Amino acid sequence: MHFVDAKGILSGNDGHWGMNIYRGCSHGCIYCDSRSRCYQFTHPFEDIEVKQNAPELLEAALRSKRKKCMIATGSMSDPYMHCEEKLRLTRKCLEIILRYGFGATLLTKSDRVLLDMDLLEEIHRKTKCVVQMTLTTYDDDLCRIVEPNVCTTRRRIEVLEEMRHRGIPTVVWLTPILPFINDTEDNIKAILAECIRVGVKGIICFDMGLTLREGDREYYYAALDKSFPGMKKRYIQRYANAYALPSPRAKELMGLFWNTCRQHGLLCTPEDCFAYLNDFPEPFEQTSLF
Repeated sequence: MHFVDAKGILSGNDGHWGMNIYRGCSHGCIYCDSRSRCYQFTHPFEDIEVKQNAPELLEAALRSKRKKCMIATGSMSDPYMHCEEKLRLTRKCLEIILRYGFGATLLTKSDRVLLDMDLLEEIHRKTKCVVQMTLTTYDDDLCRIVEPNVCTTRRRIEVLEEMRHRGIPTVVWLTPILPFINDTEDNIKAILAECIRVGVKGIICFDMGLTLREGDREYYYAALDKSFPGMKKRYIQRYANAYALPSPRAKELMGLFWNTCRQHGLLCTPEDCFAYLNDFPEPFEQTSLF
């Protein structure tokens, strides 16, 4: 872990702003796209870059904005990695979001999000807060292999259930689905059943498969060699150096996904899910009758 003073913290436009407080990740997910060389990391991925001035940058940015909107975090680096327990930079940023009347949406795999439940509830009472959780592998033993340094799927589902009890809306990312590893009907059915049970608002699934680029491909294949002997050869024979690696069962599994989500009234296109995440509620205006 090392510390830097960042030049800026927000990216996007007036309808939606995103931020990444950290750079790199300690969760060790074998498929992580953020390892790709196109993101130009100048340090080892596990050597977390901490933007120590993130709260100050965020406050300066929000203070100058007249139009309120949703502030998102977690797209490139999980805001609730191990270091957040000590540094609490995500919490400090949530406090600023609350103070200036913006909304918040967070994407994580970690149950550490529960540490900030008080702030999430307060933000949602005042404006809007949405917690997004990634679920890829229902079987916890397999989950521990592909996502080794973060809580299991079972625990993440418990987090989603707690959010429902507290009135915080949730969206699940069902991605990536790894060909020949978790691309089974049983896996998809089990995850969808839990999403329905805990009342998620929507599920983001781009396709049943994954993407690999220079940098993360090498890491992924090394992980396959370690935990799934012979699987790398199978991938190379089928996909060569392709960017998109759809499951051979993608059509069947996507049909299962669409039908289940629509049957239960869940948002299930990326466009609809992102529109919901980006939508900032209009201020409530009360007209006096006296």
